[in-house]
Amino acid sequence: MPTSRQTSRRQFLQGIAAAGTASILIPSANRAFGYQSPSERPVFATIGLRNQGWAITSKSFGFADFAALADVDTNVLAENVAKVEKQQNKKPEAYKDYRKILDRKDIDAVMIATPDHWHTKIAVEAMLAGKDVYCEKPLTLTIDEGKLIEKIVKQTGRVFQVGTMQRTESDLRFLKAIALVKDGRIGTVKKVTCGIDRMEASAVIPEVAVPEGIDWDFWLGPAPKVPYRALPELRQGYGGGVPLYSNCHYSFRNWHEYSGGKLTDWGAHHVDIACWALGATETGPSKITPVEYKLPVEYKDGHPTVGDQYNAATQYTIRAHMPNDVEMIITSEGDNGILFEGTEGRFFVNRGKLTGKPVEDLKDKPLPDGAIEKIYGGKVSANHTANFIEGMKARKQPISDVWSHNRMLEICHLSNIAMRLGRELKWDPVKREIIGDAQANSFLSRESRKGFEINL
Repeated sequence: MPTSRQTSRRQFLQGIAAAGTASILIPSANRAFGYQSPSERPVFATIGLRNQGWAITSKSFGFADFAALADVDTNVLAENVAKVEKQQNKKPEAYKDYRKILDRKDIDAVMIATPDHWHTKIAVEAMLAGKDVYCEKPLTLTIDEGKLIEKIVKQTGRVFQVGTMQRTESDLRFLKAIALVKDGRIGTVKKVTCGIDRMEASAVIPEVAVPEGIDWDFWLGPAPKVPYRALPELRQGYGGGVPLYSNCHYSFRNWHEYSGGKLTDWGAHHVDIACWALGATETGPSKITPVEYKLPVEYKDGHPTVGDQYNAATQYTIRAHMPNDVEMIITSEGDNGILFEGTEGRFFVNRGKLTGKPVEDLKDKPLPDGAIEKIYGGKVSANHTANFIEGMKARKQPISDVWSHNRMLEICHLSNIAMRLGRELKWDPVKREIIGDAQANSFLSRESRKGFEINL
């Protein structure tokens, strides 16, 4: 006979139709919407724990219980097990192999914060194992990975939240920016500029011994087998405590083998908001033009010719030709944020400010009542995880769904392909393929290393 906890969780997983489709404000930091007792809280596990993995876990303690953690670095794993135990007064199980988490029937959802090249394999296998998924951005390493995730979400009916938390948090600045555009405060939008910072180059990074505790082969996973590389200088601040120059941990974003540089890192945030404001979450560009850019190493046929230095673009200005003759510029120059320009004005938004005359005019002419809620699809959640759990309860997709995320991320992926090949690309947003360029289309997918294929 099932226990009361099992019955409550079974009801939770089946969903409650009466919850409706609108997002609902979280009334308390200590209880997610709809939960009357601790036994009804969903059970989570986090896979990948450095930096953002801990960030999304720590933001979720008010809404879920963490039963397990996984990481291929035993030092990182032990540190985070201790932190989670301190927060929830219960020690989570620790695993190096994430598949042991997927085998557990008591876990409702997984949070994924591994390097990008692992996202799709873990997410797909988690959904097939009956788990809902919260996955960090950028969701994919390639465009075809995004199509596969969409297919599995539809096939399994799992709830899937992408960690583009600017859609929910940041004091509603980005939602207000979208509302300004939607309310016609700058007239017809003509140009959107997404400033996403530069990526640093590196010196030659030598092969060195793998640090104790890291399973380097498992860290590489689907990516090609290569030696571990690092220089002794340590990174300071966010991402600190590991080598500043390496092909592991925080520095993975500098390598196309594991990520897409700043184009997919910060682009996943700002291009997302730009597309949402433009009403382009179900379509894409017609053309991607690499106006100017700098790659830190030599490339041949779209591939770096050396493997001992960072290879993601360090500087760039990319033009995306968007629907309705809107020009989108993605650049490493200027302030990090989004500049919207229209026939009747302009304004700028980032995580710290929302400025410009249309913003100043709000004092005398505020946005219509409910403008932000209309964009969000209901009252805005207090926390991105809370929105995910609301979706789990109602069995509906949350605010950062995979379809809109993949559409905007295609712009970022195409930008990287255009720079790697050194030419303009024409894109068919209906077929979701590059027009008349077989070589460029070969970059839409990536073969997994033998033994690390996705288990479908």
